[in-house]
Amino acid sequence: MNGPSKETPEYQLLIDGRFQLSSHGKIFELNSPYTDEKVADVYEANETDVDEAVAAAKAAFPAWRDLSPADRGEEFARLEALSTGKPVSRNFDSSIAIETFNYFAEAGWTVQGSSSRNTPGYLNITVKEPYGVVAAIIPWNLPLAFFAMKIAPAVAAGNTIVLKSREKSPLTIGLGAKLIVEAGFPPGVVNILHGYGPTTGNAIASHMDIRCISFTGSSLTGRKIQAAAAKGKTPAIIFDDADLESAAAQTQFSVQLFSGQTCIANSRIYVHETVAERFLGLFKERYGAAVLGDPLNTSTDQGPHADRVQYERVRAYLAIGEKEGLKRTLGGDAKDGNFIRPTVFAKVPEDSQIMKEEVFGPVVVIKTFSKEEEVIKKANNGESGLYASVFTKNIDRAGFKGSGIGREGYLHSLDSYLETKAILIKTR
Repeated sequence: MNGPSKETPEYQLLIDGRFQLSSHGKIFELNSPYTDEKVADVYEANETDVDEAVAAAKAAFPAWRDLSPADRGEEFARLEALSTGKPVSRNFDSSIAIETFNYFAEAGWTVQGSSSRNTPGYLNITVKEPYGVVAAIIPWNLPLAFFAMKIAPAVAAGNTIVLKSREKSPLTIGLGAKLIVEAGFPPGVVNILHGYGPTTGNAIASHMDIRCISFTGSSLTGRKIQAAAAKGKTPAIIFDDADLESAAAQTQFSVQLFSGQTCIANSRIYVHETVAERFLGLFKERYGAAVLGDPLNTSTDQGPHADRVQYERVRAYLAIGEKEGLKRTLGGDAKDGNFIRPTVFAKVPEDSQIMKEEVFGPVVVIKTFSKEEEVIKKANNGESGLYASVFTKNIDRAGFKGSGIGREGYLHSLDSYLETKAILIKTR
């Protein structure tokens, strides 16, 4: 159906601080479950609208992230005050929403990292940082409560958000969107979309600029969303201030570990042009000297591939490189017994298959760069990024990307396998 009727209210999309129609003008009718009468016309977001909302959230993120918890808390305080004056505040989930926004107005101060000296010779430090653009998909029951429980912690942590209401209950979310605007949240920090799962929801779940999705709903839908979090095409960036011998040793080990059959292999290495010649010499010396042989022999550096299928897969990628005319500076030939010799390609275009796809073998591309902004853009130019290595003395050079859910290793892996229990004890 196109175009809203004049007899019923219409609910628009909130994108970049403005209410607007969907890009294709399509609406869906909302009917009362009691009388079956139409109560509202709701604009349905499509992929174009999702792109616009994510772009707005992405643009708003740096300024919102850099605000102090106190400044972000002021927005919640205004939102709470506005909510208490609305008739909807008499509803059960409205009181939950008010308490939630009030709580997270202060909770931003509690975000802390940790430090330890468990590794001899090192000080281990962890910090917690906002993802950037996050998304929320909420259920139809208790919509205002879930509206608050998704938005409040996300933006209190410094993220910007795109939230999708359920098609069964967009009206309360529409009111919440108006409160967001009235409270004075900066444009783009909170974006509200309406629509169906297969269209709007799918566009959100598959969007590569969304760093985290909070979903409450069926386990089947949740599995579909999680299916996108896989693979790895791991880059390594070697800056001009790096310890080159250490960088060469660690990247060589990363690629040669289990014959390159790991999702954390540094299969793309970017080296600053001023140190590229020395790094390449160190890397190729170590990489080319690797001993291939029996995995039970302690002198073996690289064993065979897991099976013939994987061996042929890597050979196919080598053939692709040859067909594309890529420059190979080391290896490339196969050896009997499911072995692939350590292989290095140079001057590979960013859009080549070997550059973009996970080879899962001892095949690495080494390229040079001159500017930090340039190499970060190239390192991020891919759908997956489960793992990355940055060799530098500047600890601010680090980031996140799109593959994987949670963290593995140390205490953070425990969190992935622990259920949080809330205990309420009556004291009087």
